[in-house]
Amino acid sequence: MKAYKIAVIAGDGIGPEVISEGRKVLEGISALDGTFRPEFEEFPWGCEYYLKTGRMMEEGGLEKLKAFDAIYLGAVGYPGVPDHISLSGLLLEIRRGFDEYINLRPVKLLKGAPCPLKDVAQEDIDMIVVRENSEGEYANVGARLYPGTPQEMALQTGVFSRKGCERVIRYAYELAKREKKTLTSISKGNALGYSMVFWDEIFREVGKEYPEVETSSLMVDAASMFFVKDPGRFQVVVTSNLFGDILTDLGAAIAGGMGLAAGANLNPERTFPSMFEPIHGSAPDIAGKGLANPLAAIWSASQMLDFLGHEDWGRRLIEAIETLLVEKKTLTPDLGGTAKTGEISDAILEILRR
Repeated sequence: MKAYKIAVIAGDGIGPEVISEGRKVLEGISALDGTFRPEFEEFPWGCEYYLKTGRMMEEGGLEKLKAFDAIYLGAVGYPGVPDHISLSGLLLEIRRGFDEYINLRPVKLLKGAPCPLKDVAQEDIDMIVVRENSEGEYANVGARLYPGTPQEMALQTGVFSRKGCERVIRYAYELAKREKKTLTSISKGNALGYSMVFWDEIFREVGKEYPEVETSSLMVDAASMFFVKDPGRFQVVVTSNLFGDILTDLGAAIAGGMGLAAGANLNPERTFPSMFEPIHGSAPDIAGKGLANPLAAIWSASQMLDFLGHEDWGRRLIEAIETLLVEKKTLTPDLGGTAKTGEISDAILEILRR
């Protein structure tokens, strides 16, 4: 039986609750399959750890994580710790340190999921957003000048390297080619005359190697409109770090809410472990009350299964989530139900055993 070493960073707020449900599902699938098993090791990093130690992650934490096949992250952020510290000290540290330069976020309206858009069929919302994940607007290069004076200013510099842009764009082209889907690049070249013009040029250059892939390019403001008015036009989307972050939250809103929003941070070469997470926040206002929806964490477990080579179980897990949504017997309050967080994994596993 193959063992996968999975580092668990449950994090803050509702993180431990939803990750617990994802773990139960992975363990249940392992028992059903019989050929592999997850071996979890927990790390107590996050905002509570920061308040005790002054660090979001222990010194040498990345070195410890190198030994794992995957990382399962819950949520980061809590009152009392500034957001830029909680984000950069853990999540961004791992993404950059392990060169997880591909962020995959599915925007798919599952059967039974609520949709706020009128006259939209399920098949009209079915896209995968390939977000650049290691540089761009989140490179955090800049300075604060003349603090405390009327001349005070802040400089924030986006970093767009040819290597960084080309590899994420090429990944998106390969995905579109393999899946026989269209590819849309989203940028803002009319206003950002250096970084986004550079991005657009590289998108066209790489595209010459993929004549079979139908492509289009959109400004991010127009894309935001079309995500709402005509989501069916998008299949594979590739975009920068900041735009991908914002657009996938909008995508979650049209595809059932943040409780159904999952994300994978991939190092495609597998030189380092990849990380899988629900993309919702830590929701401290409902933490510990059993109200959190763990389906995004379970969906990210499906992405983990795909990456580890168990695509059949990844697909079956998504189908089980759809069955749960259609039957409406065991749903958390955000989806109109009365179930507690801890009931969802049992319901998912019961569906998988049928």
